[in-house]
Amino acid sequence: MKIGFVGLGTMGESMCENIIKKHDDTVFCYDVVAAKVEKLAALGAVACGSSREVAEKSDVFISMVPRSEHSRAVYEEIIPVLGAGKTCIDMSTIDPGVSVEISEAVKATGAEFIDAPVVKSKPAAIAGKLGIYVGGSPEAYDAMRPVLAYMGENIIRMGDNGKGLVMKICHNALVSQIQNGVNETSTLAALNGIDIPLYAEAISYGGAGNWYLDSKKDVLAKEDYTMAFSIENEHKDVHICMKLAEECGFEMPGEENAVRVYDKAMEAGLGKEDFCATIKVVRGEV
Repeated sequence: MKIGFVGLGTMGESMCENIIKKHDDTVFCYDVVAAKVEKLAALGAVACGSSREVAEKSDVFISMVPRSEHSRAVYEEIIPVLGAGKTCIDMSTIDPGVSVEISEAVKATGAEFIDAPVVKSKPAAIAGKLGIYVGGSPEAYDAMRPVLAYMGENIIRMGDNGKGLVMKICHNALVSQIQNGVNETSTLAALNGIDIPLYAEAISYGGAGNWYLDSKKDVLAKEDYTMAFSIENEHKDVHICMKLAEECGFEMPGEENAVRVYDKAMEAGLGKEDFCATIKVVRGEV
């Protein structure tokens, strides 16, 4: 089984590298940035000149691109070379409705399709310990689970096409609200003489303990905003959440507040910083 991978960005690079290390057949790769392709080729992948070339040569085609418009463009390019016996896995975080449209176009060729967005950040991608939410048929999920296991250790099917993305958007929206709660309450604690390390230890003693604070307390204390997961990516995700909620006729006032924080962070030019840098907005530093 030959695997192709398109999209070698912050996460995709490490995801593809894990496939190269663990898979016992050829891995093809492509990215619009040639240097990224060369880097993976040096690790054992076969470099390709386009997404279409990757899809032509692969039995399993994996994409990991930034936005809905990028996924649309990739699949419009490869549709002519798809057919029975091929499976496409889009691991991008995009609008669930767009993903469903793509799935229908892919399956019309006779190929199979699943959406499989990931959670956690760069260190987990490097370690092959991502969480993966899958939308697709039970049969496609079962067939592709060993491939997904090259990249992640917590893999769960959420339902039919698009449902993996719904879950990813719900997950990241919840993270944004937890994060905002940490930002606000840790700032209030600091104004009263309680620093981040002491605040985090005290939080861990009660019901407010959370993974976000546990994973970010050290960098927040050091004010180290080196990117593991960017503000611009979470900004995209919280806006997808609000669009999905609007389509469902559902109001999310808590998420609306998180969106305001992310909008201000983007306006302040913080998009490339780690998403924990939103604390600078809450503190009034930008």
